[in-house]
Amino acid sequence: MKNKKLNLGCGQFPKKGYVNLDFDKNAKADVFHDLNKFPYPFKDCSFALIEADHVLEHLYDVISVMKELHRILEPGGKLIIRVPHFTRGFTNPDHKRGFDISFSFWFSPNPKFKPWYKEVEFTLEKARLKWFAQPYLKKQFFSPPLYLLLATIGKIIDFFANLSPAFCSRVWSFWVGGFEEIEFHFRKPK
Repeated sequence: MKNKKLNLGCGQFPKKGYVNLDFDKNAKADVFHDLNKFPYPFKDCSFALIEADHVLEHLYDVISVMKELHRILEPGGKLIIRVPHFTRGFTNPDHKRGFDISFSFWFSPNPKFKPWYKEVEFTLEKARLKWFAQPYLKKQFFSPPLYLLLATIGKIIDFFANLSPAFCSRVWSFWVGGFEEIEFHFRKPK
């Protein structure tokens, strides 16, 4: 496969240099497929990088999706997932769930997480909370001064939140009105 990067659920925001996938026929996609239907239309180990930007919260069986992403990601490949944090996950009526830092435990064979492990291994490289997420959408709705103000406040909150995402996710996230996004960087073991 010529293109080794996949943009899962691209919608109206395709990424240059990626295979852009969506189910909506009105999306700006290269490939159309319903992500609730398995298998996906790709061979094993097809991609070095997969990005899923605000997609998983719309799907029914996230564990099966993660297993499928594991199948199509090459060994050593990177998976970047951006999803709503549970404190703001249900602001969209189409969302099925919100996510927490503990999402990564489901994919770790670490004995501490054995009760959660789903037999598909990803190594968590980092997790980040974002108070002001999806700026490409926000620019369409906020005036430039308001956008700049909120983006600046977001950077300050994000800095302190990401000193300890686990603590912030459970304790002080409620003090700042919740977080719009949690971003996971996973690596498929070689």
